Amino acid sequence: MPEVSDVELLALMARGEETALRELVERHSAWLLLRLRRRTPDEDLAHDALHDTFVAVWRKPGAFRGDGDVGAWLWGIAIRQLISRIRKKAPPSPAGAEVIAAHSPLVASAEDELLVAVAHGHVGDALRTLSPELVQVLQATVLDGLSTREAAVLLGIPQGTVKSRMRIAKARLREHLVPLEGW
Repeated sequence: MPEVSDVELLALMARGEETALRELVERHSAWLLLRLRRRTPDEDLAHDALHDTFVAVWRKPGAFRGDGDVGAWLWGIAIRQLISRIRKKAPPSPAGAEVIAAHSPLVASAEDELLVAVAHGHVGDALRTLSPELVQVLQATVLDGLSTREAAVLLGIPQGTVKSRMRIAKARLREHLVPLEGW
């Protein structure tokens, strides 16, 4: 297929062109899968969410409103697919320190040690009390370092919703991490 834009591929898909879907998958599946795998340790879950993303796009290619980047729109679909699958799945039991030590490299980086401490410490406990939507906004803004405007585009939600979810997430984390004893 000659070089066509992502928007043009969506238009071709709306007319039933399977080659357009193949091209869109080739262009975007690698980076989408990489980002999904950063959000879950379950590779099957990430692969299933990626598959569901392209099925949803095939079914409704006209859902792209034309504002913003097709890649950001795809990411919004992918992360919602992942969250939907995570909700259906039973919560994982946290790994103990001995399991982590057995599977960790002999010399862990400072970043790895910090992430393990966060995931399995008080912050991790507090994060697990949040809804997937709140965690999604925290990951986009804090871990990915996106502005609220960029996170809104990426997640496919209004910027005001990103700000509201951040405010709610911070308040709930504060409740768990900073007990207000004596107030």
